[in-house]
Amino acid sequence: MTHYLEFEKPLAEIEGKAEELRAMARQNEEMDVEDEAKALDTKAQELLSELYKSLTPWRKCQVARHPERPHCKDYIAALFTEFTPLAGDRNFADDHAVIGGLARFNDHPVVVIGHEKGHDTKSRIERNFGMARPEGYRKAIRLMEMADKFGLPVITLVDTPGAYPGKGAEERGQSEAIARSTEKCLQIGVPLVSVVIGEGGSGGAVAFATANRVAMLEHSVYSVISPEGCASILWKDAEKMREAAEALRLTAQDLEKLGVNDCVIEEPLGGAHRNHDATFEAVRTTLGALLNDLSGKDADALLKDRRERFLSLGSTGLAA
Repeated sequence: MTHYLEFEKPLAEIEGKAEELRAMARQNEEMDVEDEAKALDTKAQELLSELYKSLTPWRKCQVARHPERPHCKDYIAALFTEFTPLAGDRNFADDHAVIGGLARFNDHPVVVIGHEKGHDTKSRIERNFGMARPEGYRKAIRLMEMADKFGLPVITLVDTPGAYPGKGAEERGQSEAIARSTEKCLQIGVPLVSVVIGEGGSGGAVAFATANRVAMLEHSVYSVISPEGCASILWKDAEKMREAAEALRLTAQDLEKLGVNDCVIEEPLGGAHRNHDATFEAVRTTLGALLNDLSGKDADALLKDRRERFLSLGSTGLAA
């Protein structure tokens, strides 16, 4: 791991010293530093456990945005087989911020759709940092209609700071495309399961996550607005993002109490970015359980289940 968050600086120091010792030992084979390095490893593990034991909402936002956190493409490669990407909205263009196509999950055919942020400067620009334009949502609508036609479950992977607010996107009907995608989620007669793997930002996330079942990774966030945006509006000061994060109740744990998500998927110690494989397996297990829970329901039951789930939001956990 090369990127440390602000609150992880003490950890960076300890892990850096351990790596320094091992690098010196590699250059001088007569040096025996393994006991000292192991002691530092133990100290780092204890500090990591302490740091992540009770993260504040703002720190969870930072972890959810970690640049080394696995993204949609990583999950597709790890969890699905025979993935065949389908491009374009058959109207204007192909939006690279949204990936979707046919695949197999646990050897069952499914349609998978997700936001992709990219991993480096080039891919982040190409993917528009996971901020979809109207054609991205229209591509998702097309894929959901296909899934409904052929009776395929839909899995969505949510990771976006929000829909792209640019002039061109607005000219092409951004709000209408988001609304249509949300509407399509409510109309399809097949199981729809959504996992928030990083950021669930505003309507850009709701357009994919209006599902029968919604799961969130332990350190993911889901909110109507970013803490910085909220602070700018309420206090005219983006630096009050910590207070905004507290007020928004955007963590997976808070939202589970409020009934917004159905379950929280535990992440490896230190966050998903520290152990991709363990995260993939945890998501695989949860997805399998959620899909099995929905597999015996017919189209009418699935539609009723989804509708009632969203009509009940706001009546759960009000005393929390």
